[in-house]
Amino acid sequence: MNIEEVREYCLKKVASNESFPFDDTTLVFKVVDRMFALVSLNTPDSICLKCEPDYAIELRDKYNGIIGAPHFNKKHWNKVSFEEDVPDSLILNLIDHSYEEVIKKFTRKQKALYNELS
Repeated sequence: MNIEEVREYCLKKVASNESFPFDDTTLVFKVVDRMFALVSLNTPDSICLKCEPDYAIELRDKYNGIIGAPHFNKKHWNKVSFEEDVPDSLILNLIDHSYEEVIKKFTRKQKALYNELS
């Protein structure tokens, strides 16, 4: 798995977009206006993804390549390495999971916009 594959996968999601809201090297993927993935272009060997809290802990216990995401609420965010023991198929599933976790928390206005874009 590499950054280009991840980027293409994230951008295929309904209502997804990419931006650099923090600086010129932190690529953020959003659904509507909520972040579901983040990659540092300085070190494009991992991705930060939102995760259901119990599942996040389970994943960290099972894989060396999954840790609590630095600079994020570690209860809800994991950093997933592309170069360690995390299978590519799981990385794609975790991107899906992150996307769905964000959608579950949408406000009515965000849901309406999402439905318009679907």
